Amino acid sequence: MTKHLIPALFAFLLLTPVAWAQLDNADPKRGENAAAACAACHGQQGNSMSPEWPNLAGQHADYIFEQLKYYKSGERANAIMLGQAAGLDEQTMADLAVYYEGLEAEIGETPEELLATGRSIYMGGIAEKGVPACVSCHGPAGMGLPSSGYPRLSGQKTQYTMDQLMLYRSGERSGYGQASVMNGIAANLTDDEIQAVSAYVRGLYPAEMAAE
Repeated sequence: MTKHLIPALFAFLLLTPVAWAQLDNADPKRGENAAAACAACHGQQGNSMSPEWPNLAGQHADYIFEQLKYYKSGERANAIMLGQAAGLDEQTMADLAVYYEGLEAEIGETPEELLATGRSIYMGGIAEKGVPACVSCHGPAGMGLPSSGYPRLSGQKTQYTMDQLMLYRSGERSGYGQASVMNGIAANLTDDEIQAVSAYVRGLYPAEMAAE
């Protein structure tokens, strides 16, 4: 497990002091204004209407900020997001990031038939295939860790999470940030395992949120 975590920690250190300063000085009101162009895919309140596009509400600002930079540079390949990010300066990216972080994520559910397998992979990994437990980086409630580079997975669209794991597995999403960590993990997951763990995080929440 440790061999997967060390590269991720080094990737985190790439967030520069300038980037932190921009997040510290970011304005969610400016972000809300800039987000008008994002609503068609990500929803008016950061919760996508399509299973193929991610929810951004409640996601860590540092993660959103870094991903926007990767889209703009082309390191994270996506034709739509390349076009969207191309005209953004880093301060606007930071404003968008803190705006979305402050929104409330939607509540999803995990199908009963996928719950046991998804929980097993997320909480315990698959030892015989060298797959580490997702909980070790993303936390017991899927909330990730702010300022660490580990994103929130809780409540994310199942299809979107599946698509990303497939891209990691194929190597189409690679070469930047923590992608190399996820490449090694996803390479050992079957389609059924990817579906189960993706469905599990869709319905994974902190106890106090799940009780509401």
